[in-house]
Parts: sequence; structure tokens; C-alpha cells
Amino acid sequence: MPEPSVPQARTPEATAPPAPPEQGRGVSRRTLLGTAGATGLVLGAAGGAVGYAAASAPATPLTSIGSDRAMFHGKHQPGITDALQAHGHLVAFDLKAGAGRKEAVALLRRWSAAAERLMAGESAPHDDTDVARDAGPSSLTVTFGFGHSFFARTGLERQRPAALDPLPDFSADHLDKKRGEGDLWVQIGANDALVAFHALRTLQKEAGDAARVRWQMNGFNRSPGTTDRPMTTRNLMGQIDGTRNPKPAEPDFDRRIFVPASGEPGWMANGSYAVVRRIRMLLDDWEKLARPAQEAVIGRRKSDGGPLSGGDERTPMDLEKADAQGEYVVPLNAHARITRPDQNGGAAMLRRPFSFHDGFDADGTPDAGLLFICWQADPLRGFVPVQRKLDRGDALSRYLRHEASGLFAVPGGAAEGEYVGQRLLES
Repeated sequence: MPEPSVPQARTPEATAPPAPPEQGRGVSRRTLLGTAGATGLVLGAAGGAVGYAAASAPATPLTSIGSDRAMFHGKHQPGITDALQAHGHLVAFDLKAGAGRKEAVALLRRWSAAAERLMAGESAPHDDTDVARDAGPSSLTVTFGFGHSFFARTGLERQRPAALDPLPDFSADHLDKKRGEGDLWVQIGANDALVAFHALRTLQKEAGDAARVRWQMNGFNRSPGTTDRPMTTRNLMGQIDGTRNPKPAEPDFDRRIFVPASGEPGWMANGSYAVVRRIRMLLDDWEKLARPAQEAVIGRRKSDGGPLSGGDERTPMDLEKADAQGEYVVPLNAHARITRPDQNGGAAMLRRPFSFHDGFDADGTPDAGLLFICWQADPLRGFVPVQRKLDRGDALSRYLRHEASGLFAVPGGAAEGEYVGQRLLES
């Protein structure tokens, strides 16, 4: 598993809760939502939206994370470069028997319209359940992708990207095919659990007679504001999780993560490819290791994420530093060493995972781990070479089991008046 990481939002992360607005002033919903920034995410905006308020009715604005809003329309789909949310759902759908391109067009229209409304903190387009009535947008993002099988089902085989060819087998794979792949994939993230569930339920109902759920997984991350300062999150192994993720400010970020405007096929311009894996952490075995042994497996200190070669979390790792006995301070099979881009021909991906816990096995073993999601312009140049390197001797691999896998083509963002995937489905 590549070193799990947390992406950086394109806008600065808020360092403190926003100051409350003046009391007693009514603010219309249209005013509240119409001022969201074009960067795709408004963080800590005073005067945020109140869920489902009528456009002309006075409302008391939210003063916390409920007011944060991501934008549906843009160059790229939401949920890729946005900051990690506290709650997530991953769900795959298969088109129903008899459904084809026509039904897929209608479905993506419905889904896009619903996602736009929900991300603005508005009610569902049809038969809203009131689950999220009292909430604001809560940084909700909805992201759509197409699986390998989608193209045959819709008669669009000639438009299927070569990058969607099946991933190779890896030694850590114990894959349940019932929980992998699918015609369509949806990623939902939000900082409120009810807002996330509301979006999941809405899209499932909007699927109607066109598609049925193939599999669904639930995840979580640390909630915003739970630490005294912005910090990289931790995973269920207790490790700092996200130090070396590519940053949008880096000059080669877009080239590594997004398909260029001149790329092939043309409908994937500004899109990306998502590798999705359910990776079970063998926590009973991991937790038997003493802390120094755990740190040697990763190559970083557990306390603050600093490399074993010295310094803090952001200090470059010194791969040549040795101890008094001449042994490398960062072991040769340490996870953080093996996954470095400079150890893999420059291979890089944007990792945006959720943790999961789905109860306990009959013997008390926790069914828990990582819903690994990584983004790249080409999985054969991003995920595959790194995973192959891990297969050849990563110390962490003995504590992991890959139980489900999927690969999806995620087209670029929809412009105003468009639905996601329109350039493919109407080509």
C-alpha cells in the first residue's frame, strides 16, 4: 500500500473557528450561498447557509463547519483536491438489465442535479426525507466515475480509455469481487454524518429503474477542529498519515494527477483515475509490536511523523544516514522509504483515504482499516509501479490485506448547464 496520505485543499486550512456574525440580522439563503468562492471551497465563512431555508426568509447563519461549501461546477470534479471530510461513503452501481446509454444519460442528469442542490445545502430534488434539514452544506462533495464495464453496457467501447484496463494482481490481494469494480462509482464526503447519509440515500433513490447498488462502504476521518492546530490526520494504526502527499502548489501537480486538456480520450480532459481499495489492517498483529518496531516498519516516528533520520514531519528523509553499527536508520524495507517517488521513477498519486471499522469477526478480530483512494493521470504510472515495489519487500505489507479493488475513470468537472459525463455520453 503506498504511504497513505491526506491531500491539501487548494485553499488554506482554517486555523480557528470563524467569528460569529452579528446577532439579530436576518440573511437570505440566496445571499448566504451566492457568495461562495470560485476556488471550490469556502472555509469558515461567516454567514454560511442554514439548511433548507427559503431564499426570502430571514435565517440565523451557521457559525461553524456546517457553513463550509464546496462547489459542484468547475474544471475538476469536487472531492479530489478538497480537504478530507470527517465522513465518507463509497458506492458502486451496476446498470440494470435492459438499461443502456439512454438510461445512463437520464441517470447522470438526475444525479448531477441532485449533487448540485445537496452540495449547496438545499433539499433533494424529489421527496426529500428531511434528514439534513437543519444542516448547512458541511463541505459535502459528490464525485462520479465510470468503471470498465460501463462502456460495453452503453455501447461506448471505442471511448473506453486504455488506462481503465484491469489492474495487475498483487501478492497482498485477497479480493472479494462482489465488493469491487462496478459500472458507476460515487464518492461522497461531508463533515456531518447526516449530510453524508442524506446524499447517499438521495442518489440511491434517484437511481430509480436505471441502476442498482453493487457494493457500498462507509468511512471516517478526524473531525475538523478536534486538534489545537491544523495537523496531519492519523490512521487506525496510530501513524501520522499524509506527510508526503503531492501539493496543488507544486508545479507538476496537475500533470501527475489530472488528464491534460489535450489528452486521450478527449472526454477525459481535466479528469483523473481513481484506484479504490479496501485494505484491512491486521491490528491485532500490529499492536503486538513495540513502538520502536512499529516506527521501523514505517520509517517515521509515531509521535509526530518525523523521519527516523531526524527532524520534524516536514524534514526531508535522509536515506543514507546510518547508526553506530553501520545500519541504515531508515530500514531498507521501511514503508516510507519504498513509497517515495524518487524510489519509484517519479511515480506519484494523490491519496485521499477514509478509515473504516465494520465491527468484529467471531473471534474478536476487528474488521477495520483503510478505504484507500488515490488519484492520478494514469494508474500505470501512478499506483501500479508503487504497488509493485511494495510487493517486493515492504515491511508494512505483512500487517495489511487488500480485500476489494476498483478502478474508475472520473471525468472533468461539469460546466454550468452540463451534467457529469456529458462529453462522453453525448459524443
